[in-house]
Amino acid sequence: MSKKTKLLTDIQESYNELVHKVSWPSKSELANSTVIVMVASIIMALVIWLVDLGINQIMHLIYNVGA
Repeated sequence: MSKKTKLLTDIQESYNELVHKVSWPSKSELANSTVIVMVASIIMALVIWLVDLGINQIMHLIYNVGA
C-alpha cells in the first residue's frame, strides 16, 4: 500500500468515524456546557484577581517597611 493510498484510507476512516460514531451534544446540552464554562471562567478570574490584590498589598507592606 502506497503512502498516498494509506493517507486517503486514513482520511476516509476518520470521516466515517466523525460522521457515524461520534455522539454530538444537543443544542440544550451545548448551551448548558457553555454556561458552565462561562461561570467557571468568571469565578477563576475573580479568584486570580483577589490573589493578585492580596499579593499587591503584601508587597506594598514589605516595600513600605524598608522605606
